[in-house]
Amino acid sequence: MDSSSNWSLSIFSSLLAILILTVPCFSEKAPYSTFAKDATSAPEVVFFDYIVIGGGTSGCALAATLSQRSNVLLLERGGLPYGNPNITNITGFANNLADTSPSSPAQLFISTDGVFNHRGRVLGGGSAVNAGFFSRASKGYVKKMGWDQKLVNEAYEWVEKKVAFQPQIKQWQSAVRNGLVEVGVKPYNGFTYEHLFGTKVGGTIFDPQGHRHTAADLLEYADPTKITVYLYATVQQILFKKEAGGRKPRAYGVRFQDSKGNSHMAYLKEGSKNEVILSAGALGSPQMLMLSGIGPAKQLKAHGIYILVDQPMVGMGMSDNPMNAVFVPSPHPVEVSLIQVVGITGFKSYIEAASGPLELDWMRRIAHDFKNIANQTMDPLKIPSELHFPKGIPGINPHLLHTPMQAGLILEKVAGPYSTGFLELKSKDPNENPKVTFNYFKDPRDLQRCVQGMKAIAEVIESTFFSKFRYPFTSAQSLMDTMLTFPLNLRPRHLSASVSLEQFCIDTVMTIWHYHGGCQVGKVVDRNYRVFGVDGLRVIDGSTFIYSPGTNPQATVMMLGRYMGQKILKERLAGGRK
Repeated sequence: MDSSSNWSLSIFSSLLAILILTVPCFSEKAPYSTFAKDATSAPEVVFFDYIVIGGGTSGCALAATLSQRSNVLLLERGGLPYGNPNITNITGFANNLADTSPSSPAQLFISTDGVFNHRGRVLGGGSAVNAGFFSRASKGYVKKMGWDQKLVNEAYEWVEKKVAFQPQIKQWQSAVRNGLVEVGVKPYNGFTYEHLFGTKVGGTIFDPQGHRHTAADLLEYADPTKITVYLYATVQQILFKKEAGGRKPRAYGVRFQDSKGNSHMAYLKEGSKNEVILSAGALGSPQMLMLSGIGPAKQLKAHGIYILVDQPMVGMGMSDNPMNAVFVPSPHPVEVSLIQVVGITGFKSYIEAASGPLELDWMRRIAHDFKNIANQTMDPLKIPSELHFPKGIPGINPHLLHTPMQAGLILEKVAGPYSTGFLELKSKDPNENPKVTFNYFKDPRDLQRCVQGMKAIAEVIESTFFSKFRYPFTSAQSLMDTMLTFPLNLRPRHLSASVSLEQFCIDTVMTIWHYHGGCQVGKVVDRNYRVFGVDGLRVIDGSTFIYSPGTNPQATVMMLGRYMGQKILKERLAGGRK
């Protein structure tokens, strides 16, 4: 073949790739009646080009993209987010987290640090149960990850067309925004998805009517003839076969179980480019690797798991961005709002806020459930014999604490963080949460950022712009003291927490649900997210992050699913590994 023919073929291949990756195919609107099915309807054996484990924040974007070129199976252990008012309506956020039933879409777990946390158990994953803030990673983060900035921007835009909106900023959020600028968190950058120092209004996945849009909505991009989604499908194990000639073991399928306990086998079709892709999240992905024989040999042996690859870094590097907050009762009505405004400070603490009518009795119910669960499952914890509640807040009628109250929450999240922990198996049952330790504030740099963040919150509360929403004679210090009486976690309280911001941060730490790690790039997976030591397996989700991106990771996790989906399709078209 002469050079002109090669040139023509190259141009043709490039044009074909552009058409495949950009021209929309026939799509189906949610709730996807033709391709989203209960796993009880699945055949005993199925074959696909790609098997994606986890229909969460990354998995939906990834599966939708891959279906443009290949046959894709998406396995989700939960159900659909549509039709559940606690998911779809902004007013249902707290109710979702308070639901500790076995079928809750927000599955409770408690870290060994004594901090309550949740993981998504629903199509859409964490995007179906979170506070909805949508903000991109910084350009510095993108560069550090080795991603292509142009392709990243295109992937963000692809996501944003379906799920991101500009929020309507009302009185409470405006007061926080103006207060942040007043106390020096500058400049004011207006509305933007970009990660910029100063104060800004970010995006939200709640539309102007207050309806949530989740990563599950990204399946509207999928080719309905090339994708199958099985709901209530719990993957038990990834299957591997030993290759001839001493080559690495290769993933060739998975075994999953439906809600009735029936087992099903999903296999990859013949072809070197077909793959199993783990997108089960920062808890689910390292857990599934271990259950499939990839992890620390000593731990696998203790559970009687065949050791396929001794990989001590699986489950390591677990981090959760610590959150500390101040509850602020308001003498005036406040709107129902989740996170809309953020102050991105120079000392790397992010300040955010939420508001709405609040009845403190819900804390009693949650604490009761948490305590029961903790007593049953968390042996290392010393469960307090009593979980106390505030008897009063200076300047506020104590009866208000037992009736719906107009109030808001101002919080700070430590960026990064530097502190890391680890994840361990409890059993061979994939339905059982693994044991997780985050080691909040183990690194003193995180604690110092929290202290600076709490000082900034105190300044905002006492700022001129915020004065309308603060009861007279109520100081920021008195509100912080009140936080020490709430059942925020299962950690002990210290008297010094009322005079030491360091101790306050340690005693009142909560999660902002941005945990990550366990399958980190460079340690468990390579830059193309292929798992070290095996072939035919990738991990593409937040478990691969070293640090949490931006002020909220969900935009970047969705972007990553789209970004890597496109890269994989290009590799497939090129006919080899890149």
